[in-house]
Amino acid sequence: MASGIRDKVAILGMGCSRFGERWDCGPDELMLEAFNEALGDAGIKLPQLQAAWFGVCLEENNVGKTAGPLAQALRLPRIAATRVENACATGTEALRGAAYAVAAGAYDIVLALGVEKLKDTGYGGLPSRTRGVANDLWLPNATAPGAFAQLASAYAAKHGVQMADLKRAMAHVSVKSHANAGLNPKAHLRNPITEEDVLKAATIAAPLGLYDCSGVSDGAACAILTTPEIARALKPDSDVVTIKAIELSVSNGEEASYRTWDGSNIVTAREAGARAYAAAGIKNPRSQIHMAEVHDCFSITEAVLMEDLGFSESGRALHDVMDGVFDLDGALPIQPDGGLKCFGHPIGASGLRMAYEVYLQIHGRAGKRQLKRVDLGLTQNLGGHPHQNVSAVSIIGRQGA
Repeated sequence: MASGIRDKVAILGMGCSRFGERWDCGPDELMLEAFNEALGDAGIKLPQLQAAWFGVCLEENNVGKTAGPLAQALRLPRIAATRVENACATGTEALRGAAYAVAAGAYDIVLALGVEKLKDTGYGGLPSRTRGVANDLWLPNATAPGAFAQLASAYAAKHGVQMADLKRAMAHVSVKSHANAGLNPKAHLRNPITEEDVLKAATIAAPLGLYDCSGVSDGAACAILTTPEIARALKPDSDVVTIKAIELSVSNGEEASYRTWDGSNIVTAREAGARAYAAAGIKNPRSQIHMAEVHDCFSITEAVLMEDLGFSESGRALHDVMDGVFDLDGALPIQPDGGLKCFGHPIGASGLRMAYEVYLQIHGRAGKRQLKRVDLGLTQNLGGHPHQNVSAVSIIGRQGA
């Protein structure tokens, strides 16, 4: 029977570039910005790396389809390097590949890095063109705001929520993300906003307004992984941060077929979350998880994910949002770094950026947004639309937590 990777893989060091409209650099410079921080944090030398996983989603023109650009930018010592892609979960996919290699005993010290350089290409969001048979068949002209607006409407219909109350709760989510990002010097969008700003903003896809939507960014994030034994030897005076679980769930077409799914939740998030909790020994997520970074591509997505991940009871997420449960000073802070909404969303890097925040919080190095003691944190990536997607859930924490 499979035993999982709980406490078999340690995060030795992490790094993250500043996210935003990085006209000053290309993907190579972004990769180096994240990598140099991670290498310095890990306290190792370049030749000690034995393998690398490179996550990039939509940057084929600038980065190509191999891991060669990673090896060249970082001057890796001709080690094994693999390029991975899994929509918006690409960063977590890179982390997963590296983690499983260490857990399997194939390597001692490995690298996972994700990058995306989008702003100077004119790219503004998920592509409107069709890509593959599934999209051609089901929703050839769908947009991301349109698809997630349907999630909002379905959630409201299922739980009997008035649209005005839904919009106010979504506004609270967005205001929270902007406030948190204001404490994060690497965040893309750092200006504070008010609930009134959100409610009066232009409609993008009803009920979603401008401030309910995340944009895309340029950026990179990086992790260096090893075994707990090596981590303790290299850093005897530091807490060992380990990966408890990384689980993926990919839609098989049933949601898109409208069989039993009512459109009000993310089925894959529930599946991946349940598997991650089982692998990590989590019985009560709301009390055992101390913080989370989730895929808040839209404000409604964050709210719905609170129920999908077991942080709120069914139909109660909006009440918990308005009660401040998920605020920076709440019982379960969500997106303390600003999330996709405001830290930014360089697609290939986002999953690793989430892990970076959990890692900083556990080590007490998150600056003005630092939470009280964090032993366990969760990240959740979502790639695709509510009806057809990949969801990745990671749990990271102190060894033994």
